[in-house]
Amino acid sequence: MKHILLYTILLLSMARCSKELTFDNQSFEKESSLPCNENCPHISVTIPIAKDVPIVSDSINKKVFSVLKEIIYFGEKPYTSTEYNGLLNSFIGSYEKLRKDFPKDVFGWEAEIEGSIKYQSDSILNIQIKHYTFTGGAHGYQGLRSLIFDPETGKSIPNHLLFKDQNTFKAFAEKKFRSKYNIPANKSINATGLLFEGDKFSLPNNIFYTDQGLLLYYNPYEAASYADGPKELLLSYNEVNDYLLIK
Repeated sequence: MKHILLYTILLLSMARCSKELTFDNQSFEKESSLPCNENCPHISVTIPIAKDVPIVSDSINKKVFSVLKEIIYFGEKPYTSTEYNGLLNSFIGSYEKLRKDFPKDVFGWEAEIEGSIKYQSDSILNIQIKHYTFTGGAHGYQGLRSLIFDPETGKSIPNHLLFKDQNTFKAFAEKKFRSKYNIPANKSINATGLLFEGDKFSLPNNIFYTDQGLLLYYNPYEAASYADGPKELLLSYNEVNDYLLIK
């Protein structure tokens, strides 16, 4: 019995090792069927779809899809779509409902979303989601989202688990940030017009692994106004390796 169990485990291990996680870029697009002359509402999505390792791929793909639902969400209730074509139909459907409710208003919606593999190693898979959406108002919103996964399990890795001690790393990052953006050490972090909540430095929501180093990326409104644009800080791996729990 022990020999059978050992043989089964060996076969499963060999099957797992025989397949590597790969990705296919898939594109989806949808336009409104309502007549329009310019600024015709549309949405386009290009996204890497994981494949070849079923459980791992499924976990990654579900997380990526859930993030896209957050990005293009509009309305009082979250979209219930479970696949990309349905999600795009929901977005255009929200526009068409609004247009029918307010036929005299002139406005165009758009959404452009592009996903890519930012970084991949034995211990890290980092997917970047670049997005722009406009659903009315003075301007649209654009930004980057970083999704970090364990490539062996497909599970998301939250930012705080990237570091041996997040507070120690934050103190180091603040010094580097102040130096780059010329913020005096004896002044508050918002002294030069930034908008950190509570006037206290914080790490960004989105951290990227890149070939050059660890990128701290603050989307508009996260640390500065929309007009000031995103703020970013690239730290070489030589600088941050001692702080990283996962490399």
